[in-house]
Amino acid sequence: MKIKLIFFGKTDNEYLKEGIQIFSKRLKHYIPHEVNELVIKQSLKINPEEQKEREAQLLLKHLKPQDYLILLDEKGKEFSSTEFANWIQKKMNSGIKNLVFAVGGPLGFSDEIREKAKMQLSMSRMTFSHQMVRLFFLEQLYRAFTIIRNEPYHNV
Repeated sequence: MKIKLIFFGKTDNEYLKEGIQIFSKRLKHYIPHEVNELVIKQSLKINPEEQKEREAQLLLKHLKPQDYLILLDEKGKEFSSTEFANWIQKKMNSGIKNLVFAVGGPLGFSDEIREKAKMQLSMSRMTFSHQMVRLFFLEQLYRAFTIIRNEPYHNV
């Protein structure tokens, strides 16, 4: 299995970029993955639905028919770290080739993308900036693989 992370917009803050790089490097020891930042200009001249549609079309260009798409969304399913690790393990055992996690832009996802997704996942009932979620989610992916391998990181 391969994991693909798709983020809309650039990560601007250096401390977040550094954290993302650290956990991406750690994660590569467990599973092949890639991090993609899709940049689309925000415009005040177009309505929010049109902006979400533009983002949807860009996301669709990066998906393959066999991709298993999960949207990170505040209304999604919540897991504990151990539950998330168990869920990842089940997906690996099921033969899924590409597990794709997407963090949308500030306006969220279009209806078309929501319908295409297999699941929506919430990091917390609290609200975080989209840039922070990137780092938090990579850390949780890394944590999940240490749990799967029964390594001590989870309990440190």
